[in-house]
Amino acid sequence: VTMATLRKQYAVSRYVYSEDSFGEDYEKVYRVRKTTLDHVKEYLTCDSKRAKNAVLSLLPIIGWMRIYRVREWLLGDVVSGISTGLIAIMQGLAFSLLASLPPSYGLYTAFFPMLTYFFLGTSRHISVGSFPVLSLMVGAVVTRLVPDEGPPANITGFEGLTQDQQRVLVASSVTFLMGIFQLAMGVLQVGFIVVYLSDTLVSGFTTAAAVHILVSQLKFVLGLTVPGISGPLSIIYTLEKIFVQITSTNICDLVMSILIMAMVFIVKELNDIYKAKLPVPIPIEVIMTVIACGVSYGFNFEKRYDVEIVGKMVSGYEPPMAPNVEVFQESAVEAFPIAIVGFAVAFSVAKVYSIKHDYTIDGNQELIAFGISNIFGASFRSFAASTALSRTAVQESSGGKTQIAGLISAMMAMIVTVALGFLLEPLPRSVLGALVIVNLKGMLMQFREIPYLWRRDKTECLVWLGTCLGAILLGLDLGLVVGLGVELLTVVFRSQFPRCSVLANINGTDLYRDRKDYLHIFEPKGVKIFRIPSPIFFANIEFFRDKLVEAVCTTCLPIFWLVLVPSGKSRNNIKLDLVCQTTEESYMNMEELDQPTDLKGFPFQMDWNAELPSNVDVPRVDLHSLILDFSAVSFLDISAMKGLKMALKEFIRIDVDVYIVACDVYIVEKLHMCMFFDDEILTSMFFPTLHDAMLHVLEKHKDDTKNGHKLSSGVYCTRQDKNVSTYFVANHANSFSDI
Repeated sequence: VTMATLRKQYAVSRYVYSEDSFGEDYEKVYRVRKTTLDHVKEYLTCDSKRAKNAVLSLLPIIGWMRIYRVREWLLGDVVSGISTGLIAIMQGLAFSLLASLPPSYGLYTAFFPMLTYFFLGTSRHISVGSFPVLSLMVGAVVTRLVPDEGPPANITGFEGLTQDQQRVLVASSVTFLMGIFQLAMGVLQVGFIVVYLSDTLVSGFTTAAAVHILVSQLKFVLGLTVPGISGPLSIIYTLEKIFVQITSTNICDLVMSILIMAMVFIVKELNDIYKAKLPVPIPIEVIMTVIACGVSYGFNFEKRYDVEIVGKMVSGYEPPMAPNVEVFQESAVEAFPIAIVGFAVAFSVAKVYSIKHDYTIDGNQELIAFGISNIFGASFRSFAASTALSRTAVQESSGGKTQIAGLISAMMAMIVTVALGFLLEPLPRSVLGALVIVNLKGMLMQFREIPYLWRRDKTECLVWLGTCLGAILLGLDLGLVVGLGVELLTVVFRSQFPRCSVLANINGTDLYRDRKDYLHIFEPKGVKIFRIPSPIFFANIEFFRDKLVEAVCTTCLPIFWLVLVPSGKSRNNIKLDLVCQTTEESYMNMEELDQPTDLKGFPFQMDWNAELPSNVDVPRVDLHSLILDFSAVSFLDISAMKGLKMALKEFIRIDVDVYIVACDVYIVEKLHMCMFFDDEILTSMFFPTLHDAMLHVLEKHKDDTKNGHKLSSGVYCTRQDKNVSTYFVANHANSFSDI
């Protein structure tokens, strides 16, 4: 059953306004804008209210603790904290392998960063801890400075340390520097930087990271000894080394990994199907880990089947240590993208749940919170912390309302580290690798976005593919740079080459649309409406002028090249030389026409009604008014103003009236400031709406409308044969005078 659209009518009776007449009838309020000094003074001013707001901003815990509902929320937070804690422990152990660190340090990352985020973070639902992409990026730095084979980098702080201790020092130093970058960005209020990472870019980047993670875990699943490789094409070299040794696969590791991946995958799917009926998701990772530990210990997998196990777990916590400055110098280039990616992922996930539960998050405060959390955690040997979507989903879906759930999960990690760590020592590393791989399902499924993006927006698809391929082949740090480059190029391309159009009036309305899209339109004779849907700046001003001439002078283009050649020094002595070229030759002479000509002797206004040779047939081009729709023009720079001024004068000097409509008031102010207006370009050319300008034009040329095609002015060009072409003289700014 189709339902008719409810339509209402409105009628407005008012004068036809130009910007000048509108300003006469309606007085504008001129506001005094604050100077930079005023903003600085206001920022540095302190009173009791600002001090209170500053404390509440820096310690968001005060805000949500004041409204905490103990009876309603506490039980949910406890249950959620236990569920999330179990997953955080397993993921901490597994993701430490991605960072090329001993598994026990993954438990540090599940504990220390959460302690500070509890007080400083604005999100009530994200689970702070290890994230596979960050772990892999940190691992790339670790393997570069402390490779599996060969000597480590020449760093003084490495003296007297074992390989594991050297790697822990590198990971904690990189994390410390990452925290400094995040804290600095938060203090400088640059949380907006995350907007440059579009959803498409993040999707392509995380998909590439999933491919890297998958390849990095194959050596554990297959039980092979493959050295860590970093840098461009590292994934290719890693796969090469894996396939060279494929015949040495440890069958016990492979079978155990396949069984665990199958079981975890099936139970996770059941969790999704029955999530409405289950009070908490089944902690299948924990169950399989406990079973694998028991079986490995009972059957002595390490000695009987040569299975690599977790081994000695660090019991308790070590004293804090200072980061290594030499590692800072070696890893600064990698630490910055790690800081950006960590914040972008955490902020995106936090934003989803803040909208769902109706509270606000502060991007700058999140940067401060994660910066301090990573600095604090790195002092105690943890590695890069952010959030993982799977952990956060469990924390929210199992009843978590605040970060009390996160604090409880951190306490569980502490209990395992202090008292129960020895129980995990017989756990095969292939089990951790299998858990990492099976949790990549969500990221790997993002490959399905390619056909969707290709159908909807091919430019976005190009960003996705460029980011993904760049990150896979060049590494995650360089891949992020490539993705940002491709993304910015698409923005430049879209603004430099916008889709310009010629508009027409929809019959019986004051609406104007692209003339190619509608059948019932009204186009007055001699009037063209041109629209450019983008800012006009130095990079697209020539494109704008070319498209303008092409759009409004289609009747000129297929006829002749028109060349004006001055003869003599007198201003009134002008010879009009009409040169005919064939279509094939016309484009070859384009450069010749573009050469500057000294036309200072030309009159200020061209008279196209002058007498021409008797053997030349010169019809009119029916254009007396040109309307430029600036409703989508958000800014003009100095170069664009100069180019626009030249283009307008070209039309004015061939007796075409030009009008600019719907121009932003700040652009008009800037035009005044830059001395844009003169004796030819007047403020009366500007109209508040397109319909006002059209009504003004129709009123001005109503006699022309009554008399058919007789126009008060026009552009002339010659016509003799269909196989010749013409070039509209207004396309050449230097063909009239020096503006």
